[in-house]
Parts: sequence; C-alpha cells; structure tokens
Amino acid sequence: MVKHVILWQLKDSLTEEEKKQVKLEIKEGLEGLDGQIPGLLEIKVNICGLASSNADLMLDSTFSDEAALKGYAVHPAHVAVADGKVRPYTANRVCLDYEI
Repeated sequence: MVKHVILWQLKDSLTEEEKKQVKLEIKEGLEGLDGQIPGLLEIKVNICGLASSNADLMLDSTFSDEAALKGYAVHPAHVAVADGKVRPYTANRVCLDYEI
C-alpha cells in the first residue's frame, strides 16, 4: 500500500472567514472522492490543526499501490476538485508519498 500525505498553506490574501470556508470545501471535495477512484482505500482531510502548526490543512490518503496513486492524480473527479477547490486558494504544497 501507499500513503499520500499533503500539507497546504492557504493564501495570505484570504480572510480568516474565507479560510474556514475554503478548508471546509476542500475537505468535502476531497473526502467526496471516496468510492469514486480505483485503488483509493482511504481519504481524510484534517482542517483543525493546533496553533503551533505552520500548515492550514492536511490530506491523508491510502492507495492500494503506486499505480493507483498515479491514476488518482489524473482521474477527472480528482482533477476537478484540485482545480476548482484547492489550487486557486493554496500558496504552498508539500507532499510525501511512501509505502506502508
């Protein structure tokens, strides 16, 4: 199996209220992919980091294998969420993929 973990920082130009709404929409969009993408075993988005955090939200997902992760990256449902709900509002993205 493969873990796919992403940390994002939202754009500084967003107000705190906008950040709350964006985080909710990203969470709903990404978690809504559950059951839609072959090989995607689990997907969770954490939007409630502690004040000590330097990221605004985290994606924690598990795939059956690396091929499934590659398929997820280009799957139309994922691309729609990434292009519509994530990329327009994020300033920085850090990713770690690893086998478990």
